[in-house]
Amino acid sequence: MNEPAIVHIVDDDESLRLAVDGLLRSVGHATRSYASAGDFLRGTRPDTESCLLLDIRLPGVSGLDFQAQLVSLGIRLPVILMTGHGDIPMSVRGMKAGAIDFLTKPFRDQDLIDAVAVALERDRLRREREREAASVEQRYATLTPRERQVMALVTAGLLNKQVAGELGLSEITVKIHRGAAMRKMKARTLPDLVRMAEALGAGTAANTSV
Repeated sequence: MNEPAIVHIVDDDESLRLAVDGLLRSVGHATRSYASAGDFLRGTRPDTESCLLLDIRLPGVSGLDFQAQLVSLGIRLPVILMTGHGDIPMSVRGMKAGAIDFLTKPFRDQDLIDAVAVALERDRLRREREREAASVEQRYATLTPRERQVMALVTAGLLNKQVAGELGLSEITVKIHRGAAMRKMKARTLPDLVRMAEALGAGTAANTSV
């Protein structure tokens, strides 16, 4: 069973944390709250769809510095910044650095709910793309070196006859390898195979020795 999506809340204002936590739980979200960036980093983060509600002004490290730190640590949660009115220029910088949205305190409940929905959907799509990429890589690993060569040349636009000439094979042998590659990659059409090759960077496989 999949873990429920989680909204991580980082703010040193306990009353705001409790209010946001209660609101998000009331609409069905799981939440985790932290008083500082350090608390967040020391906590456990289940491998599930998640986002981060991050206050701009935090003790020890600013929200913007922490946002940059997350990138360097490879933590790719979508970030929603929470700011005071005087922090709007800082929030714009945060948006340019990749934040999904920024909410100016005091914000409306619905604005928060909507921003969280967008952030969680963004994370869901990212995870979906990563799962598909991993699946493509696993399928590609089942190809023989010759099948990889044929796949690379075919997806580069060469006809079977041209591939045969390039590799010193008969055209029928190329067709057999091409069919095997299509089947193993679970590509229904040549455009499907081309998209997979682009995702893999498989064009370099044409140089694979056999």
